[in-house]
Amino acid sequence: MPGQSWQDALWHSSPPGSIYDYIKVASFSLGPDGLVDQWSLRAEELFGLGAAQVLGRDPVEAFMPPELRADGHRKIAEILDGGEWTGLVPFRIPGGSGAHGVAEIYVMPTRTETAERAALCIVVDVRALRRIESDLAASQAIFGQSPFGFLLFGTDLTVQRANRRFATVFGGTVEEHRGRTVHDYLPAREADRMTAALRRVLETGEAVTDLQITGAAPGSREHRHWSINLYRLHGGSGRPIGIAGLGTDVTRRHLAAREAAGVRRNLALLNEAGARIGTSLDLETTARELLDVTVPGFCDLASVDLYQGLLLGDDDRDGPARPQGPGVPTLPGQGAGRLPSAPLRRVAFASAVSDAPLSGPPVGVGEIHRYPAASPGALALRTARPRLMEGGGPEDLVQSTLVVPLVAHDTVVGLAQFSRTKGSEPFGERDRAVAVELAARAAVCIDNARLYRREHERALILQRSLLPPGDPEAAGLDIACRYLPGNAATEVGGDWFDVIELPGHRTALVVGDVMGRGLRAAVAMGELRTAVRTLALLDLEPAEVLGALDEIARGLGAGGAGGNRHTRAREADLSEVYLATCVYAVYDPVTRRCTIANAGHMPPVLVESGEAGALLLEVPPGMPLGVGGEPFEEVEVELPEGALLALYTDGLVESRDHPLEEGLRGLREALADPSRPLEDVCDHVLSTLETRHGEDDIALLMARVQGLPRDAVADWHLPREARSVGRARELARAQLPEWGLEGLLDTTELLVSELVTNALRYGEGEIRLRLLLDRTLVCEVWDGNLVQPRRRRARDTDEGGRGLQLVGQLSSGWGTRRTHRGKTVWFELPLPGGAGEGVELTAEQLLSMYG
Repeated sequence: MPGQSWQDALWHSSPPGSIYDYIKVASFSLGPDGLVDQWSLRAEELFGLGAAQVLGRDPVEAFMPPELRADGHRKIAEILDGGEWTGLVPFRIPGGSGAHGVAEIYVMPTRTETAERAALCIVVDVRALRRIESDLAASQAIFGQSPFGFLLFGTDLTVQRANRRFATVFGGTVEEHRGRTVHDYLPAREADRMTAALRRVLETGEAVTDLQITGAAPGSREHRHWSINLYRLHGGSGRPIGIAGLGTDVTRRHLAAREAAGVRRNLALLNEAGARIGTSLDLETTARELLDVTVPGFCDLASVDLYQGLLLGDDDRDGPARPQGPGVPTLPGQGAGRLPSAPLRRVAFASAVSDAPLSGPPVGVGEIHRYPAASPGALALRTARPRLMEGGGPEDLVQSTLVVPLVAHDTVVGLAQFSRTKGSEPFGERDRAVAVELAARAAVCIDNARLYRREHERALILQRSLLPPGDPEAAGLDIACRYLPGNAATEVGGDWFDVIELPGHRTALVVGDVMGRGLRAAVAMGELRTAVRTLALLDLEPAEVLGALDEIARGLGAGGAGGNRHTRAREADLSEVYLATCVYAVYDPVTRRCTIANAGHMPPVLVESGEAGALLLEVPPGMPLGVGGEPFEEVEVELPEGALLALYTDGLVESRDHPLEEGLRGLREALADPSRPLEDVCDHVLSTLETRHGEDDIALLMARVQGLPRDAVADWHLPREARSVGRARELARAQLPEWGLEGLLDTTELLVSELVTNALRYGEGEIRLRLLLDRTLVCEVWDGNLVQPRRRRARDTDEGGRGLQLVGQLSSGWGTRRTHRGKTVWFELPLPGGAGEGVELTAEQLLSMYG
């Protein structure tokens, strides 16, 4: 029924409780006899006495203090006589603590069914009333005096109440805002967000804090930012009765936060630039790194132009520069007369948008161009100061461009352009400062890359000139080698290897490692390598070579005695550079024996076919070169046919990630199969071992033993008598046709006769003649005298002394070396059809030896 529906609606909109829950109203009644005949549940809560304890009792005696009971009985009598009464009555507070409270009692006379006088008593706890009064006063003060906008929304999300601060901001009186919604104050999009938040708070009871809302106050175009906090309000029974909203104007805070965010963003950008720009020491790469940092984090598109002379490496700054004004940096090559209009090459371009060219005529990456004299680019290059250009017409997509010269060490090396398109924030003063800082960092890296390129080219020339050219060759050995610099970018290090041809088709194998890396280590390596080659020409034993090399290294490190302070400073600077390790091995293909000496270097590895596998040769390590004080020892090892000898530097087997023993074990395992081609073995070793290339230089020299065939060696012992000269000629003349060397018969016979004659005349003991055939023909004559022959120019009156002079003229090379039992004199002849063939003595040369 309609009436029933109205009652239900009224009941649900005003449920029992509400204010009564706050003020704690209780009731009880007195009968005609002045005793309690009804006791409500709220009275039980207020006085702490149940109905069984009170009904039928005198209320004065039940819950009033004894000292007040006389007055209480008098008041009860007056009430039962028909009078109304209101007053404060003390009572005992429940709990047994003895505390007292005060109740405000409203007494209304009533009559029973028999018309007898009774009374209805309404009791209110005075403490609750005082709390309500205090809460209302505080609430009114907070709501009315708050410096923030305060709104109370009803359950229908309309404004029920607004404080004065809110009305001041949005206009009108406080009462005029009643009944409005958020759509009356905010733009549609923000109003929808606010409405959704209000509905969510009303439904879930979860508060919303710091809801950011933007809009403008009525009559103002100023964009404002508010922080809104929402929470649900409840009645005494706990039912939702509305939503409280507190709004704070945070426009200044928002602007400050935006400012701080810009500063943080710029600092992060500069920090990123420091980490990412200049990692490669390459001019073009450094320019691209600058754009990778700035696009799109700083701008929408950018480009970098560098002077063409700088890129080609003909930039010389050693001449005097012509200043362009006070405090203005110079331009590259001004000492050589280069003008600010010198050609530039665009080395990098980046864009975060499509179809948005930079200001000015389009220039592709790699193109060479010049800026017009009056253009911002030319002015920036000339003055070394940044220029800001604003966008042109409505069709121009670029609205703001910063043209910034790249200045390093007071020299302009190029130009960078940063542009922002329409829709982005234009460049400001802070952006200008950031752009200058970014350009300065990039310019220093570019200049460092230029200096590095120049030094790198010089170092490469030095490094490549010091390493053996091509694939080294040696008699009786198959050679393969690898060199990997510690820094793959510089290709310069202190490790070296060498293959040196010695007399008698012997070969010296050398691997060394100068402590340190870079150009200075390469220079030290070159000096030591040259010294090794010089000592090798003396045909000394390996231990003697290392001993002499140690003396040379110490002399290089000390820089000589005395000197001025600059010399002494250089001595201290180089004392560590000239410490080095080295292994020196001499292989004789006739005997297949190898003599090895070691100066603090890694032990050689020998790999034999069969089950023996790879072995570390036990060579006394000795002290590094440059330390001195201890003699070097050498060992002699016989190398079987097909064996593999590996010499290497510590960069191959040692790194920070694993110990040396593990690296040596890995090398031996990688060399376990010596039968594969030698080049493949080298590649397998480098790909198998975890070399951590980049930490240290790596040099690897591998030799497979082949030996000279037996039929390539002719060896005779001759008695010490005059007929041995003729016998030597006969033996040589008989052997050469067997080798197909008939074309060398006359020359060989003549030179053998000269050497054997000298051995008979100046030597001692038995004479030995040996012919060796490989890439050349070698003849050796041995005797037991240690005195070394020397070549001299005979005078016109001398009857002899022209033998060695004749040997030097007819052979491609000759020399002498000491042996354990005397000396060996040798000469070498090129084979027919080979390089150096046809060494003939002209009539003039022959006559010059005789006057």
